[in-house]
Amino acid sequence: MTIGVVEPGLLTTVQDCGRWGSQALGVPVAGPMDGVSHRFANLLVGNQPDCATLEVTLVGPTLEFLAETTFAVAGAEFELWLDAQPTLANTPCHAGRGSRLRFGRRAGGARAYLAVAGGIDVPPVLGSRSTDLASGLGGLAGRPLRSGDQLGVGQWAGRRVPRVPSPAPVTLPRGGATVRVIPGSDEDRFSPRAMEVFGQARFTLGPESNRMGYRLRGPSLELVRTEPLLSSATPVGTVQVPASGQPILLMVDRQTTGGYAKIATVISADLSVAGQLAPGDWIAFEICERREAVAALIALEQALMHA
Repeated sequence: MTIGVVEPGLLTTVQDCGRWGSQALGVPVAGPMDGVSHRFANLLVGNQPDCATLEVTLVGPTLEFLAETTFAVAGAEFELWLDAQPTLANTPCHAGRGSRLRFGRRAGGARAYLAVAGGIDVPPVLGSRSTDLASGLGGLAGRPLRSGDQLGVGQWAGRRVPRVPSPAPVTLPRGGATVRVIPGSDEDRFSPRAMEVFGQARFTLGPESNRMGYRLRGPSLELVRTEPLLSSATPVGTVQVPASGQPILLMVDRQTTGGYAKIATVISADLSVAGQLAPGDWIAFEICERREAVAALIALEQALMHA
C-alpha cells in the first residue's frame, strides 16, 4: 500500500523514535519533536511505538490513500477532512482506496502526527527512518515531502485498536507554555541574578527557531565566567547560553556536542509540550527538583499505558 502526496504542507517529514546509538560519531538523533503524540498516534492504529509517522508542522498536507487503511492523527489540533467529511483526531479512522485526507485550519499546538496501520515504510538509515534535515539522512531522501511523492506502508502487526476517541496525553500550548527544568551543569558560570531572571522571565521563540533549536528572545542572562568550555554532550532540552546572553533551547535535530554554558535542561515529561511551540510563542522555565521530574515522567508513561 502506498500514500500519495497531493500537497505537502509547510514542513512534513517522516519520523520514528530517532537515530539512537550513533551520537559518538556525531550523528544527530532526530525523531519527533513531540515524542508522546508520535507514540500515541501509533498506539491508536495498533502499531509499535517506534513505527514511522508523518510529522506535520504548522500547515498540513493533503494525502491520498492508494489502498484501504486505518489511520490516526494526534498532537496539534487541525481541522481534518476525509474526502468531504470532517473527521476526528485522537481516534482510529478507516480510509478507503482513493480517499483523500486534508489538513485544514490549525487551532492549537504546532505539530501533528499521522500514523497509518503498519507504519510509514522508507529505508532505514543507521537504524532509523527519521528525517534529519541538516544532514539529509533518513526519511524520504533526507528532505521534507513534496507534491507527487509516494510513501510505502509496512505490514500491520494486528495489535488492538481503540474504538472510541482517547484523551490526548499532551496539553497543547496556546500561544506559549511553562516547562519545568533541572539546573544545568554550568550553573556556577551564571550570576545569581541570571538564575533568578531565568526562572521568572518569559522568552519568545525567534523566527529562526526550528527542529535543531529554539532561539529565545528576552532578558539577557549574565555570564560571570567566560573562559572557554570543553565541548560536552547535549541532551535534548538543554538550554545553552552563548556570550550574547540570549538562550538557545536545543531540540531533536541538535548537534551531539556543544561548548556553550548550560543553564538548565527541560525535564523529559515536558519535552513534548516544548515540541509543540511555534516561532512567536512564549516559553517560561520553572526550576524543579529531580524527584518531581521522575514523578512527572512516571505519570506520563502511566497515562500512555492506559490510553
